[in-house]
Amino acid sequence: MSSGLIDTNNGVPPTRENSPAVLPPHGTAGHRWAVVLAGGDGTRLKSLTLEIAGDQRPKQFCSFFGGETLLTQTRARLESLFHVDRELFVVTRSHESYYREELRNVDESRIIPQPLNRGTGVAVAVALVHILQSDPNAVVVLVPCDHYYSDDEGFGRAIRSVISSAEQYPDAVVLLGAEAHYAEIEYGWIEVGSAVSDSPVPLFRVNRFWEKPSILQAEELLRRGCLWNTFVTAGRASTFLDVLSAEVPNVVLAINKALADNELEAAYGVMPAVDLSHQVFAPQPHRLLAVRDLTSGWADLGSPTRVMETLARNNIHPAWLREEYKSLPPSDFYRHRAAPDGAGQDAALPAIQGGKEPKQ
Repeated sequence: MSSGLIDTNNGVPPTRENSPAVLPPHGTAGHRWAVVLAGGDGTRLKSLTLEIAGDQRPKQFCSFFGGETLLTQTRARLESLFHVDRELFVVTRSHESYYREELRNVDESRIIPQPLNRGTGVAVAVALVHILQSDPNAVVVLVPCDHYYSDDEGFGRAIRSVISSAEQYPDAVVLLGAEAHYAEIEYGWIEVGSAVSDSPVPLFRVNRFWEKPSILQAEELLRRGCLWNTFVTAGRASTFLDVLSAEVPNVVLAINKALADNELEAAYGVMPAVDLSHQVFAPQPHRLLAVRDLTSGWADLGSPTRVMETLARNNIHPAWLREEYKSLPPSDFYRHRAAPDGAGQDAALPAIQGGKEPKQ
């Protein structure tokens, strides 16, 4: 890489404390891409989507907050941030009955229907290879479509921050971290180090990336001021692919070959599932930088209790919400506990449960 961000002597970005923000090169905006990850199965929320939509559709195609689905809300947030032809949607073919209508006005060239859900790592890899074929200078932002933001303008500022940071430091992958409020064991955690720059938005090295720590580890990470990983992540597409290739080279090679030969179906049939956070980011903290998000009001909707707590905290009362829940304060919705083995429990809604899933 040309920028020399990664110091091969010690494996961390060089110090640039107090350096001013560098404006992106002329024309960079035309190379900014959003990869919307919309291929997850939403297993843990299927009982809730059944109550809301009458079927067990994946959560990204469900309306939890009244009106639009999570996918449609995500598209609306991105509308002012990216050119319409620079938004790529990674979906799973078995969900076509749901995404066909949602994406009816999206050109087919910007939709990647995966034959199977093979986790976030594979979804990101196939998107990166696809983008690099047409734009070798692409700067990519990963955007999950199953999250909630209470402040859309704050979300926009956060997206611009990670993009700008990725453009300034082209050999790094830039994570967006949210302030942690409790010892959550179902999130990834970012242990930030020293500041790389502090103007206009502080940018930090990453000392370590913790994916789903134990309760004791999470309590210590909270005490030390570590951040929750929102999974919104930016970087040059070539850098992203390099980071992926360092940990799952056979997957990247297989996807390259499958796209070249138009044999994605066969490749996915033997492809292992890859968790981007656990298998790719966690082993390579020296390739990561982090931006702190203080204003977007991010919330993960990975479980029924998190959905209910988000509704209560933001005073949202969709039509499907049962009357007995509407008068309860947020603290009664969300009571996070940990089982002896470190597994989280949804305490507020014990009747609405589900299993694990490859995340997207």
